[in-house]
Formats: sequence, structure tokens, C-alpha cells
Amino acid sequence: MKILILTSSPNDNGLTSACGEAARQGVIDSRSPARVVNLNEMSISRCAVHNDGWGTCHTKHHCQLQDDFQKLQEMIEQAEGYVFITPVYFGEPSEPMKAMIDRLRRCEATKDESKGEKSILAGKPVVLVAAAGGTGHGTLSSLTMMERFALRVEAKVFDTIPVTRDTRDYQLETIHDALTAMTAAPPIPELSPAKKKERRPTHRRRRRS
Repeated sequence: MKILILTSSPNDNGLTSACGEAARQGVIDSRSPARVVNLNEMSISRCAVHNDGWGTCHTKHHCQLQDDFQKLQEMIEQAEGYVFITPVYFGEPSEPMKAMIDRLRRCEATKDESKGEKSILAGKPVVLVAAAGGTGHGTLSSLTMMERFALRVEAKVFDTIPVTRDTRDYQLETIHDALTAMTAAPPIPELSPAKKKERRPTHRRRRRS
């Protein structure tokens, strides 16, 4: 299973980076290919809300704002599973992560299954990670935002993992093991349209040391 790991922190030696490395190692240990991309190293502007509020994202499912987003969208389409890792800023995902999520959601969540259109993330598993290196607060609210996005684009949430300075050591192991398990897991069955409507973002709290 080809896994795309998206991180979004400018700090190469921080908690978010450590989470990305744990995810990469988990994929490698399962003998699967991993690709790590730091959104901070790409040029991805915020959604410009073109025209009357919807641009080509609604009609053609690609963004008319030209930057590195198009290249990233191709990477996402080629991958078979994902890890989205964000630091926590003000109780939310980082600005680069939010910019990517906003634009990708507009392109993929607007596809119509009745017309044979399908999100490029549909049915693919994703692990969501929020890393709070400061106060430790805001991991669950950040994960809720990312999970809402994942469900909207029909991705299959395999796990949601909050990480803080206090829980770093054992949660890095959790990330590693989650990726090893995800790459080895059988495909998740598709939900019926009725069941999809019943799904709601949920989180379980993990014990803090």
C-alpha cells in the first residue's frame, strides 16, 4: 500500500516532525512505500472563493488557482492511504494544513456519485495526528476538524491520534503501530448512502502520563 504522509510544520526537529518520522518508519517496517511531504515547503495559497463563491472546483473538480496544489492533488490521487499530521495552533490545524483541506474538499466533496464521479480519497484509509508541543491543549478540536474533512471526502478514518509533550514517547509508538496495522489491514467495506449520513466525528481520549 502506497502511503502519503503530509506534515505541516516549519520545525524540522519538533514534535510534528517526530510524528512524521514515526509514521514513515511504521510504513517502512510493514514493507510498504512511504512518501513524506511537508506542506510548509509547498506554495499552497488559501482558497480565493472565485466567481460567485464557486469556481472550477465545483464544476470541473480542480482548482483554478495555480500553485503547488495541483501537484499535491496528483500525489493524493496516486496514493492508497494517508497520514495527515498537523501541529496545533490556537486549537486548530496549522494554516498550511487548513489551506490544503479547504481547497481539496471543494474539489473532491462536490463530486456526484450519480454522475460517475468519485473523490480521489474515497474508500482509502487515513490516520489523523494532531501534535501540541506547547500547552498540550487543542488536539481534540484539531482532530475533529480534520476528521470532518476526511468524512466529507469519503476517506476512511483508520485512527485519530492526539500527541503532546507529555505523551510523546508512547504516542510516537502508537503512530508507528497504527501505520503498520493500516498497511496490513484488509480494505474497509463501503458504507451504504444511508449509513454514510449516520456517521458523526467521534474521538476517544487517550490516557495522559
